[in-house]
Amino acid sequence: MESNFNKIYETSNPIDAQIIKQVLEENGIEAVTLNKRDSSYQLFGLIEIYCHTDKVLLALQIIKNKSVNEE
Repeated sequence: MESNFNKIYETSNPIDAQIIKQVLEENGIEAVTLNKRDSSYQLFGLIEIYCHTDKVLLALQIIKNKSVNEE
């Protein structure tokens, strides 16, 4: 992965990761997921979401707003 991408979110839930990625892309932010889960058991490890360094603050704000709206 290029060095100008930063990790903005991590989760063990693949559905949550896909939703976050989709919300970011709907808001014009290119997002990349990196699945670090164990391929045998699927119980260990995390799924990380990265975005371009220029969009980190906006992406974090979008994720925060999404979390508040779900509560």
